Amino acid sequence: MNVRAAATAAGATRGPAGTGRLSGNLGAAEIIFMVIAAAAPLTVISGNVPLAITQGNGPLAWTGFVAAAAVMLLFSVGFVAMTAYMTEAGAFFTYIRAGLGARCGRAGAFLALLTYTAIQLGVYGFFGWSMDDAARQWGGPALPWWLYAAGVLGVVAVMGYRHIDLSSRVLGVALVLEIGVVVVMNAMILWRPMPVAPMAMTPVADAGPAGPFAVALLFAMTGFIGFEATAIFRDEARDPQRTIPRATYGAVVIIGLFYAISCWCVIHAWGADSIAAITRGFLDHGRNIVLETAGRYAGRVMQQAMQVLLLTSLFACLLSFHNIIARYQLALGREGIMPAFLARTHDRHASPHVASVAQTGTACVLLVLAALSGVDPLVDIFGSMAGISTIGITVLMVLTSVAVVAFFTRRRDLSRGRAVSTLAIPGIAAVALCAVLYIIMANFTRITGLADRTSLMLAVLPFAVTGLGFCVGRTTTD
Repeated sequence: MNVRAAATAAGATRGPAGTGRLSGNLGAAEIIFMVIAAAAPLTVISGNVPLAITQGNGPLAWTGFVAAAAVMLLFSVGFVAMTAYMTEAGAFFTYIRAGLGARCGRAGAFLALLTYTAIQLGVYGFFGWSMDDAARQWGGPALPWWLYAAGVLGVVAVMGYRHIDLSSRVLGVALVLEIGVVVVMNAMILWRPMPVAPMAMTPVADAGPAGPFAVALLFAMTGFIGFEATAIFRDEARDPQRTIPRATYGAVVIIGLFYAISCWCVIHAWGADSIAAITRGFLDHGRNIVLETAGRYAGRVMQQAMQVLLLTSLFACLLSFHNIIARYQLALGREGIMPAFLARTHDRHASPHVASVAQTGTACVLLVLAALSGVDPLVDIFGSMAGISTIGITVLMVLTSVAVVAFFTRRRDLSRGRAVSTLAIPGIAAVALCAVLYIIMANFTRITGLADRTSLMLAVLPFAVTGLGFCVGRTTTD
């Protein structure tokens, strides 16, 4: 997720409701840049790719990213068509409310809150695992992952409360470096592929059969969370009618290609026959296959640089998720869905400080529970939370696609001559997303690696929260 996107959304909370309109002169390139930052590419390459390989279809894991990008492109057609008629910049739940009514909009808001909370917890686990890995690589002690996670949670809490906006220039430099180290690694792999030496830690024969495509697809879909950031910048776009569509399609294509090519390069670096076993061997020893690949092909300095940039990327994700969740809580507090005190803003910092504190408390409780569980922070915590969040984001996109069809069905004057982009393709996208959802649900136990009953509870949670949001009483928006 993008810290600046969250900060921009926060700017609208200043002053009386309805007066916080934003303005700007952002072009498609600038918005694409910020959406790619929101996708946290190094986090996805270092976290999602190894899991997609080991738990998914091994040497064909890159196909999951291609399929996810294709589904996103289908979804984007209706999303872009409806964006032109939205009166306020917002996320998926705003579209759902416009097309399906206030109750469905609230259901979408609740689901979005769960989706971002789940992925935030997963990233805390990933950060703790990565920080421990980096500390040991640099000669430091082996400490529990949750100590590192708790430390960064404190920093996020302070910055979220004060609404300190990270400099866009700093974020820009960090993003360029993030992408740069991966591009260098990919180029070195293609330039001089190395034969793989036998791995003593995990024999290739122990790799087992390739897993299902559904697992690779899930981790690929997770890499697109934050995709709605293009619409968040509507008020600041130079020409929203042209800029937002270009930015949306451009972001999907660029992100999808970057993920797929990088995943393929990592597989090619170690060999299709060996990649699953080698990746599993590194994970079992607390090491990251992507960082090891960078060190093998581009040298130790590049590997260490990638470790540092991975940590900064994870931190930006955590701060962004914190800001997004706090602002969802603020919006729900304003509408009377959640306690009204969550809608208070700070007189000096102009931040949703009460919601920020509440979000910090929720994160602390979840982190304590995760630490007490004793499970692996990457495979179990990040993997299972990515499962919940991917189900959540897929359901949100299904609801949004249906909302697009409903919106343009009622407003035939707006869809006249554009039935393909406003009705047909959004309908196809809804069906395709339902198919994706079924594939993920059918393989959810394998994805989480947990007991059947626990996996079932996690899989049902997004639907239960959506139902809760739909059933709450009437509010000021009804």
